[in-house]
Amino acid sequence: MYPPRAVAAMIGVSPSTLKTWDQRYGLGPSARTGGGHRRYDEDDVAVLRRMIALTGQGVAPAAAAELARQVPAPRTTPATLSEDVASTARKGFLNAARRLDEPLMSDLAAKLVTEHGVVPSWDSVFVPCLAELGAVVTDSGRGVEVEHLASSSILSTFRAVPRPDKPGVLAALLSCAPEEQHVLALEALGAALSEAGSWWRNLGARVPPEALCDAVERLRPAVVVIWAHSAELASLVPLRELRTGSEALLAVAGPGWAGIAAPSFVRRPGDLAEAVQLVLSRAGT
Repeated sequence: MYPPRAVAAMIGVSPSTLKTWDQRYGLGPSARTGGGHRRYDEDDVAVLRRMIALTGQGVAPAAAAELARQVPAPRTTPATLSEDVASTARKGFLNAARRLDEPLMSDLAAKLVTEHGVVPSWDSVFVPCLAELGAVVTDSGRGVEVEHLASSSILSTFRAVPRPDKPGVLAALLSCAPEEQHVLALEALGAALSEAGSWWRNLGARVPPEALCDAVERLRPAVVVIWAHSAELASLVPLRELRTGSEALLAVAGPGWAGIAAPSFVRRPGDLAEAVQLVLSRAGT
């Protein structure tokens, strides 16, 4: 349970905005303390985050509030891992990686995702482990096989996350930039969307511009997310062509976009959790 000022700080709005949303649109706290003080729970905060995402896309506040209440929250998983749990998981995964023990890495990764969810596992364990293994390769020129097996284990875990039982709206089309070969972050996003009950498709690595445009036109997803690891590859993405004739929201992700002046209609989620929320809010799933 969170007091209003804490929630305002969490989601990046002023306390007065929270009060206005409560009074005008009914997006207020669902609980009170024994002393009568207002308190927001996790579901209340999720609705407010959807409100922010929708208004950020240009939806009028009254309509955004109605949509925010209707969209179900993602399946409940912890927002973070405790540092003790994350530290133990990182040590176990890295030890298995250095022994090239792929079955153990896969078991550890699967258990982590099952118990804590995709986003916390990615942020608190997988990314730090891959960064450490990658630094060894950069510094010594050795250990590529370790890094590759670790990535493979994480990839297999993400692909094993069950998708929704029934087909629905195609919430997201995921794609790498032309010549981009790093796919793991997109697989993480796909797994997190599956966990949240959303449908998605991933075009994978090295997608030619024409193929990406054709896929967007044929599939008509709610959101298109394009990953690029370098500015050189990000510059090859035909953002304006993708915009033409499509109602899909365009979003870009990855370090390659940091130096690119993308058009104003393109969204840039800051992390995996933000990318998931962006897709869920836009797709209404």
